[in-house]
Amino acid sequence: MIRIQDLIPISVERVKQFKAPKQSLGELKPDQVASLIAAAADVSLVLDDAGVIQDLAFGSDELSMEGYGQWLGKPWVDTVTLDSRNKIEALLRDAGADGNTRWRQVNHPSGRGVDVPVMYSAVRVGDDGRVVAMGRDLRGIATLQRRLVESQQMMEREYSRLRHAETRYRLLFQVASEAVLIMDAATHKVVEANPSAGELLGDSVGRMVGKVFPEGFDLENTQSIQDMLATVRATGYAEEVSVRSLGGEREFIIAASLFRQDNASHFLVRLRCPVLDALSSVGPQMHSRVLAMVERAPDGFVVTDLSGRILTANPAFLELAQMPTEDQVRGQSLGRWLGRPGVDLNVLIGNLREHGSLRLFSTAMRGEYGSSTEVEISAVAVLDADSPCLGFTIRSVGPRLSRDSVIARDGPRSVEQLTELVGRVPLKDLVRESTDMIERLCIEAALELTNDNRASAAEMLGLSRQSFYVKLRRYGLGDLAPENEDKL
Repeated sequence: MIRIQDLIPISVERVKQFKAPKQSLGELKPDQVASLIAAAADVSLVLDDAGVIQDLAFGSDELSMEGYGQWLGKPWVDTVTLDSRNKIEALLRDAGADGNTRWRQVNHPSGRGVDVPVMYSAVRVGDDGRVVAMGRDLRGIATLQRRLVESQQMMEREYSRLRHAETRYRLLFQVASEAVLIMDAATHKVVEANPSAGELLGDSVGRMVGKVFPEGFDLENTQSIQDMLATVRATGYAEEVSVRSLGGEREFIIAASLFRQDNASHFLVRLRCPVLDALSSVGPQMHSRVLAMVERAPDGFVVTDLSGRILTANPAFLELAQMPTEDQVRGQSLGRWLGRPGVDLNVLIGNLREHGSLRLFSTAMRGEYGSSTEVEISAVAVLDADSPCLGFTIRSVGPRLSRDSVIARDGPRSVEQLTELVGRVPLKDLVRESTDMIERLCIEAALELTNDNRASAAEMLGLSRQSFYVKLRRYGLGDLAPENEDKL
């Protein structure tokens, strides 16, 4: 198992020296010292006082295959990338005979197009200014870091998929007209209940959760329900049962099925009341009441054909569209008044044909005389009727503008918020906002991976000290007192 601390670059703490080096290592010959240095590092360099490479050794053939064996006679600073030259100069400047020098990561150019990261420490030896630099190849650590980031991204995508699936389940559970209970199969306690179940059983959803089901039935009916549940638990299926409430006032038809979640079994119990089902079929008078309510609703309501041409609209929509009569909008395309002509309506119709319903689609309504109102649209497709049609509810969200302005000042923090800006903000501004969002997330991830070690975070991101602190100030991350800059 890979631990996070295994992926953090080599510590920059000072080296602890031998207690008696002359006594323990004093008799070593030059070739033995050379073998020791070469074995201790992936790359070892001997430089003169001007920083020119006089000799070198590699601990493995991988670096030799990169062509680095041709460094002899070249200044060390010329073997690294431009952004690493200041680190080489600092290594040569800070090299001391006591070995108390910082480890610094530099990048060597590679013929394969990918820079090779190496962590170096330099020690000055002898009286003639010679410097021995020892480096450790960090490509293995870089590979592990890349795999870690890829794994985290994969987990985020999976979490996003699960959240969307849960949202769809919650929506279906809440709007279902059939009463549904989720029960623990072992204790028969209600885990979840939808609003329809509360209306049918005459209790609030909050008070139903945690209660044992069945409740409110006489002994005979309770036993019938328990027998059905036992059969479902044993075989996975049982015929629905018809029972009456305590006192025989109402009749219920109850069906159940079994499923597993989090290593536990649960019942999904569905309840119906035949009397209410019969009443729901009595429609004309109720339908007239519904139409009257829609006509007087404060939110705009529009019915269109499958191509988006208006069949009927209520007065609230006419007010948003700044049109005097319904006859003047009938037969016109709904997209004529939506914020992005030719775009919003196509998106709405496409989603309705695919999913059947749509909620909280943000756009703007453009009035006939130039007014513009921010709105949210919920819609449904009725495709199984004699005359298929689409229904749109349009709600003005003007009072929420103050909240939206706060979000705009803070900048978009998610893909969904960026998507909502398409068509309202120029592309170059969207690209800039997206870049800032990604840059900030990367900096936050680097600080989290390094336990807020800014030096390691800067090196992980390939940034210099100055660039890293500029970005921290830009996004308001961390305590940026001046004395903290010396810690990098």
